[in-house]
Amino acid sequence: MSQNAIIQDTTTVPTRQEEDEISFPAPLTPIDRALRAGKFWSAAVPVIFNYYATYTKLNVLERVNPLVGRDCLSDEECSVIWNDLHSSGAEVLSETINDLKGFYVKTGQIIASRQDLFPREYTEKLKGLTDMLDPMDVGLVKKVIQSELCVKGEKFDDIFETFDPLPLGAASVAQVHRAVLTKKMGGGVVAVKVQRPGIEQKLLGDIKNLIQLAKPLRNIESIPVDYYVVFKELESQLADEFDFVAEAAAMDRIYSHLIVDPVTKMKRELPLRMPRPVSKLVTKRVLVMDYLEGVPLSRAGEEMEKRGIKPGSPESILFGRRLLRSLTDVFARCILESGFFHADPHPGNIFVLSDGSIGLIDFGQVKQISGRAKNTLAKVMVALDDRKSDTNPEDLEKIGNLALELGVELREDAKPEGPAAVAMWLFDGSVKELPGGYAYGELDPNSPVKELKSFPQDLVLVGRSTVLLKGLSSRLGIPWSLSKEWAPTARAVLENKLGTGGMGDTKFRDIVVVAKEWMKGKLGRGAARLPKIIRGPLAKAIVKLRGFN
Repeated sequence: MSQNAIIQDTTTVPTRQEEDEISFPAPLTPIDRALRAGKFWSAAVPVIFNYYATYTKLNVLERVNPLVGRDCLSDEECSVIWNDLHSSGAEVLSETINDLKGFYVKTGQIIASRQDLFPREYTEKLKGLTDMLDPMDVGLVKKVIQSELCVKGEKFDDIFETFDPLPLGAASVAQVHRAVLTKKMGGGVVAVKVQRPGIEQKLLGDIKNLIQLAKPLRNIESIPVDYYVVFKELESQLADEFDFVAEAAAMDRIYSHLIVDPVTKMKRELPLRMPRPVSKLVTKRVLVMDYLEGVPLSRAGEEMEKRGIKPGSPESILFGRRLLRSLTDVFARCILESGFFHADPHPGNIFVLSDGSIGLIDFGQVKQISGRAKNTLAKVMVALDDRKSDTNPEDLEKIGNLALELGVELREDAKPEGPAAVAMWLFDGSVKELPGGYAYGELDPNSPVKELKSFPQDLVLVGRSTVLLKGLSSRLGIPWSLSKEWAPTARAVLENKLGTGGMGDTKFRDIVVVAKEWMKGKLGRGAARLPKIIRGPLAKAIVKLRGFN
């Protein structure tokens, strides 16, 4: 959820008497829940039926046309049919989301940010969903805060010196306000996250509907991803979003890991900025934390335009690389070193801060993967980085076996190169041609993703993080190999696990890579603070010197 959304609010701020008269909304009754589910299914069933009917019709035509002397439909003709179906389905989904809101809005935002995962018709239709979802009345917000934070005899004004009545963001679970703490509470500008009363029951019911919707779609070959597994994993994660005490603990845990090297125990530089909770002002439904000044990545283009930074310019190229570097390093440290990571990375939770650095917010969804999965992932990174070529049989066998060890299952008729192709597709965005003749595009009929029979649920959210980075690199036009970037961390993790007590046989090139990137980060942040008249020529010189496209 954005901490810094710009909105227009025509409502007036309620008086103290009006605030006192505001009551908490009543929870949904069984009838309310049934009506909500009924609305969803009345819209969803026709969409599912149309997909099944189209899939069946195309299969029949493929078999019958040659028998009656007709030409089979071309790929282009089939594509037009599917595109029309996607367009009508996207229209229905958009209307349903805007009608029901709740978790459906969150799902819509995820779909809109995943151009690599969903048909273009869906991502385009849903990209207008914002972080300003039916903001709660400020009187209700203060009432929730009063009941959660104020001890006996304490008033709201004893905690907050000022409290902005206009929310920075209002999402499905909670909304955020900017405030200033009183001196008694330590002072300073903070962001206050307040949970919507009675929202837990509503959202858990929504995601159960989505799980049931995804079940029958598992058998349609033209849908390349098992959305049933994806929504099941999201369901297990969603329960944690209603406990802000757990979120605050997750923020502290991730920060503590990022700031200290697990091998040397020495302090290290943070790849990006993240808010810290104000520990004495955290409850299950209210979370007070540091305020980050900036805009979400979803609106970064508009902000760069305001600053006179044009797409494709040296400054935008350097920004893109800094963005990828920050996120890549954070997820390398969290996923490979500790196995505990931010599991909801989307453009609304990634911030471009006023000083040019990158911020990460909203730690309501986190994931802990097993030690075995973590170390197998590290082995995959090293094997991908060490391969002699994309077609070397020995390398493909080793990479493929490690992919299977992770729990990836492919169809019985998949090519022998299938497991290795899936690993390369997921972790190496710089690959031009996948082994076995597989296509790189996920929605391509020859994508290795279509060979997947099942994907380990423990790694669904790891895949979400890697696909986000892959999608960003594709959108920015920057070839980016996660396996290459993560290899130094992966080697350090594996060698420490084997008891070498540190870097051991870590390759010299890995040390050089880490040192270079540390220096690049320092220079990048320094350059962002320079006047515009200097930034442009400097960025141009750096891009030319490094040979960036």
